[in-house]
Amino acid sequence: MGKRVAVVLAGCGVYDGSEIHESSAVLVHLSREGAQAEVYAPDVDQMHVVDHVKGQPTQEKRNVLVESARIARGNIKDLAKLDIKGLDALIIPGGFGVAKNLSTWATQGKNCIVSKEVEDVLKAFHAAKKPIGLCCISPVLAAKIFPGCELTVGHDTECEKWPYAKTAETMKELGCKHVNKHVTEIHVDVKNKLVTTSAFMCNAPIHEIYDGIGKMVREVVRLA
Repeated sequence: MGKRVAVVLAGCGVYDGSEIHESSAVLVHLSREGAQAEVYAPDVDQMHVVDHVKGQPTQEKRNVLVESARIARGNIKDLAKLDIKGLDALIIPGGFGVAKNLSTWATQGKNCIVSKEVEDVLKAFHAAKKPIGLCCISPVLAAKIFPGCELTVGHDTECEKWPYAKTAETMKELGCKHVNKHVTEIHVDVKNKLVTTSAFMCNAPIHEIYDGIGKMVREVVRLA
């Protein structure tokens, strides 16, 4: 039997949900590793809905579980029903939904609140010493919950290639060790069994983002 890996989504679309290419890359690489993905999302309203053509919020209301089901092809469960028993690892792709629907990072930064369901799941995997994979913005969840952990969101100096580098500085303010890594690299916090990679925190070709996520997934499966 292959490893069973929980994948937690935050909606569908980079600006208000899970980043679709990152989510797809996670699922493809898990399949390649012979692992079974079990997809979950919280049954809650999105913070808001963004028109991805205009990049502007709309008056629409959408549900995180319903939207995430688009990526999971309908094969998804309510995060409240996640039972860590029988699951070997956890992976959370990025996208602004992590900072808007799984936490309040988008509006409050380091003073954010992580949703109770998400925090409980992260703490359960951590306590059971089961590996956790995080990419793009999702390492901020671990930064908030596991003080002193080691993470990467890419680089800590803002430039055209790294437009979101200030995130690394904020994570440091939470007491984390941030490790600069290229988009195709990962960082492994051996003590906390956290595997992180920058993905779309970097302005990089999509195949490099895909490759970095592949390394993250392989390491998570290896550690499981």
